Amino acid sequence: MRKPRLLDLCCGAGGAAMGYYRAGFDVVGVDIRPQLRYPFSFILDDVLRCDLKGFDAYHASVPCQRFTRMLGFHPEARVKHPDLIKPIRERLEETGKPYVLENVIGAPLQNALLLCGAMFGLQVYRHRLFESNLLLFQPYHSKHRVKAARPGKIPGENEFWCPVGKFGRKDDAQRAMGIDWMETTGSVSTEIAQAIPPSYTQWLGQQILLYLA
Repeated sequence: MRKPRLLDLCCGAGGAAMGYYRAGFDVVGVDIRPQLRYPFSFILDDVLRCDLKGFDAYHASVPCQRFTRMLGFHPEARVKHPDLIKPIRERLEETGKPYVLENVIGAPLQNALLLCGAMFGLQVYRHRLFESNLLLFQPYHSKHRVKAARPGKIPGENEFWCPVGKFGRKDDAQRAMGIDWMETTGSVSTEIAQAIPPSYTQWLGQQILLYLA
């Protein structure tokens, strides 16, 4: 029997894709920029125009710069980044298939659930919102035990580290995120900073597979 196929839109370096793969999907990524370290089949294309046919489920991590809290003191910078959530949502709704839209807190997602690294025993908090046309559940959100470590500080055994920008060692970020295929060359800092831990989408993917079954 073939695995269900999932199309990973705005795929980046594949943090979300790896989670769906581990859940049991055959994953194909689409991005408007080349992604040399994407670990699965990759299509260089515009997500607003690419062919969506032939897949059983969809995930989209549209650019978050318009909604991130980091631009809170620079609202004029937000208008430089287009809002892709609505047009992507419309495309996914037209498929009639299960979909997940991921973005940062503050993004206009509908009935979204929140996932955090503390739910999965990771060394990163990295709160992210997930919208879906399915009823999906989140794990118990335990209390944050400590503040995130300062940039460049190596996390202790029970300490959380949030990789942002170029701060911290590469293996710190990989350990915190549960990612080991993003290298130190090129845009690895951007890849790590924008990726989500695969544990998040593995959790969601397992629920989607139950629906498809």
